[in-house]
Amino acid sequence: QVQLVESGGGLVQAGGSLRLSCAASGRTLSSCAMGWFRQAPGKEREFVAAITAGGGRTDYAASVKDRFTMSRGNAKNTVYLQMSSLKPEDTAVYYCAAKPVWYSASLFTTISDYGYWGQGTQVTVSS
Repeated sequence: QVQLVESGGGLVQAGGSLRLSCAASGRTLSSCAMGWFRQAPGKEREFVAAITAGGGRTDYAASVKDRFTMSRGNAKNTVYLQMSSLKPEDTAVYYCAAKPVWYSASLFTTISDYGYWGQGTQVTVSS
């Protein structure tokens, strides 16, 4: 079992930055591929970013590439999403997700890949 708790969301003006954190308990995240997803009001949940269990590879949705950076913390049980140059269309509830893996270099970008989810943190970007 993996319990995930996101934090760091809030209200920010367009062009600003936020850093989201996802802290885990129950299992070390070093054995999990991780992802960030988001869901805006009235829209389906969508992929934002993913990182391998080893931390060596990342992938991003085209809409956030070059603005968002996903990383793993030194404590190994936290992952981050650094968001810069935020736009009003980034407004959503952001969720982190975990997938225990055997192969540390695998990336996963679809919702159905992940079995563990946090409760989400709201990000609101004002224009």
